[in-house]
Amino acid sequence: MLRTELLELIANGENSGLEFKRDDIRPEQLGKEVVALANFQGGRILLGVGDDGAIMGLQRTDAETWVMNVFRDKIHPMILPFYEEIHFDDGKRVAVISFPAGISKPYVLRHGGREEIYIRVGSTSQLATREQQARLYAIGGLLHTETMPVPGTSMNSLDIVRLENYLRDIIHDPEIPETEAQWQQRLLGLGFLTEIPTGNVACTIAGLVLFGMFPRRYLRQAGIRVMAFAGADKSYQAKLDEILDGPLVGRWKAGTTGKHELLDHGLIEKAASALRPFLTEESGEIDAHLHRGKTWLYPWDAVREVMVNALAHRDWTRSVDIEVSCYANRLEVISPGALQNSMTIEKMKAGQRSPRNPIIVEVLRDYGYVDARGMGIRTKVIPLMRQYNHAEPVFTATEDYLSTILLRRV
Repeated sequence: MLRTELLELIANGENSGLEFKRDDIRPEQLGKEVVALANFQGGRILLGVGDDGAIMGLQRTDAETWVMNVFRDKIHPMILPFYEEIHFDDGKRVAVISFPAGISKPYVLRHGGREEIYIRVGSTSQLATREQQARLYAIGGLLHTETMPVPGTSMNSLDIVRLENYLRDIIHDPEIPETEAQWQQRLLGLGFLTEIPTGNVACTIAGLVLFGMFPRRYLRQAGIRVMAFAGADKSYQAKLDEILDGPLVGRWKAGTTGKHELLDHGLIEKAASALRPFLTEESGEIDAHLHRGKTWLYPWDAVREVMVNALAHRDWTRSVDIEVSCYANRLEVISPGALQNSMTIEKMKAGQRSPRNPIIVEVLRDYGYVDARGMGIRTKVIPLMRQYNHAEPVFTATEDYLSTILLRRV
């Protein structure tokens, strides 16, 4: 780093990715800042700079060794920082400690026989709340929130008819449970039920959202909010604004030719039905059968894939619905939660797979909702948008959501 770059950083002040610290701090104080930044988006710590931006300089002669010992002894899992020193004409030195966002979240500070998790909030580092810790564990792949119990639920909250249809007609299980005890044992094994401390069983998030009769009754974020607007922005005069509830999967009848016939809509079909009028445009001409033809404004398979991905990979620690919004110039799908672990938009577009909710993904794959290879974005959405709309999808990832925009055909 050049001296001018360092001075510019100092002049702009501390932020969510930059921390100033004197070098007379205790090891755990440095460790706290490193953990908070690693649990967010990574960043830099300027050692030898006061909170007010005054350049105090390093007093330690062994600053690099001291920093590396802090990283080794106080921070878990291990992070390897980049360390450099910037020298000034008056003899002062400032250490720049740089590291990227961690890929093994949550990172903890080990001190006093405890492990503490910190997160970055603006320019400060704070202890993570229980909910924030759960998100970090989920992002790091150490916690599958889909297996957590949903309070107030029981086996009676699940649609046994739909479950029987899944076992018999979708995965062709040769042994269908007959008694309540047999059903409970099978659903525990499938991860759709889980035992709770009272000795009873409750639905897991996966079981409820896949096969629950009224999932939103117990889990308010289990639905999809579908909206349509006449213009390019949200307005009070929405043409459609509805929150849909129901199990993710439909109920199907096995056909003799290997194809299945839809008997009862699931949430995916409900969303498709609600949005279809806003994704098509009637032709100005009437055909020989006195019907007006319809033109799709977006490739339907791409729309379906994006909606299914949002349902399959959303973060269940976020208590907000998935949003699917149709505007005059685009379709936008917002899935709650940051990308998991080290996943990035570029990796996702390249076809890398890292399912947040493996039980949900596998069941959706059984039904054919999910691409068999798990590469729907690369093999379906991007090629279809290029071919049909001559525009690639636009992805935006933040700490709170993943947004996918399909631009309307012109």
